[in-house]
Amino acid sequence: MKILVINGPNINLLGLREPQIYGKEDYNFLCKSITDFADKKGIEVEIFQSNHEGDLVDFIQNAYQKFDGIVINPAAYTHTSVAILDAVKAVGIPTVEVHISDVSKREDFRQISFIRLACVKTISGHGFNGYLEAIDYLIENYGN
Repeated sequence: MKILVINGPNINLLGLREPQIYGKEDYNFLCKSITDFADKKGIEVEIFQSNHEGDLVDFIQNAYQKFDGIVINPAAYTHTSVAILDAVKAVGIPTVEVHISDVSKREDFRQISFIRLACVKTISGHGFNGYLEAIDYLIENYGN
């Protein structure tokens, strides 16, 4: 099984950005946690991060027929991007939406998720473990 993990804007600033919300661990720690977990599960994982909406759309489109699942934290684009929603719908790859913080307990604008309309599951508020839970979900429900 091959899973693509996509992170949106400012995720590269983990550890610096609002540590009271996102924790003190940095982006490299997140990536290592994901790759170590994937190795333990015997699956392939590729991780991508961009602050640019078009790059995220391109990466989703390029995943077509190459990946069995997507784990995506679109970050701020969760609440604004129909383009990312349309890309996920177009490729038809089972996708899990992940948020490090519990967006349901945050600002009103964070209650809107466009991407959720194309996702098979949402995991919110479980910190970095949410990514691992998303990978497990994809393995259990879409693995070969």
